[in-house]
Amino acid sequence: MDENVDIKIKEEIEVYEEPVLSQDVEVTVKEEWDQGTRIVEKPYQCNQCDKDFSCNSGLIQHQRIHTGEKPYQCNLCGKAFSQKGSLKTHQDAHTGKKPYQCNRCYKTFLSINYLIIHQRIHTGEKPYQCNQCNRAFSWKSALRTHAMTHSGEKPYQCSQCDKAFTQRGNLIEHLKKHTGEKPLHCDQCDKAFSHRSNLVKHHITHTGEKPYQCNQCDKAFTQRDNLIEHLKKHT
Repeated sequence: MDENVDIKIKEEIEVYEEPVLSQDVEVTVKEEWDQGTRIVEKPYQCNQCDKDFSCNSGLIQHQRIHTGEKPYQCNLCGKAFSQKGSLKTHQDAHTGKKPYQCNRCYKTFLSINYLIIHQRIHTGEKPYQCNQCNRAFSWKSALRTHAMTHSGEKPYQCSQCDKAFTQRGNLIEHLKKHTGEKPLHCDQCDKAFSHRSNLVKHHITHTGEKPYQCNQCDKAFTQRDNLIEHLKKHT
């Protein structure tokens, strides 16, 4: 899996954190079985967003979303986390330890959550469905990004001009136009590029590859735009 998919997977992991209950709430979790279905009561409610939880510890963890509290700090780099489990996963990244392995492709992961999300690539599972058009997605982050096409929201604003974007990655790519940064270097010559797509196009000039084939004749092209121009001759 490439780096972009790994990033999506990391973004996809849902942090279950939760706010505090008043003392008069009974500290019980009631489980009942009704025709084979497990029913769990959630008596602990967040007083800021009305989210409910089955136990007080879950509520306390959730409340850190609102307070910004991060009590668990890495002793190697100082990074802090709201959950103990997140700290453990982070510390494994320092050691390179990846104890969770996919039984289909044998790729390994830092946490069980990363593995579960990765396995959707194999199963095709898409549990996140848009309530506007019924499109479904494997990752929650993909659903959030898609939802912006309905709302028109573009939360990532360029600080140099008035352009805004639905995804952080697109903003980062755009900012390179302002900075002139060209971090991608051709391994065949000394040319450098801001965007990976431009590097790929350039690399073809070294290989002689012509991946864009005309379906009307035997001509082929190194770039898609040249094929589109050529097709106009047939029409």
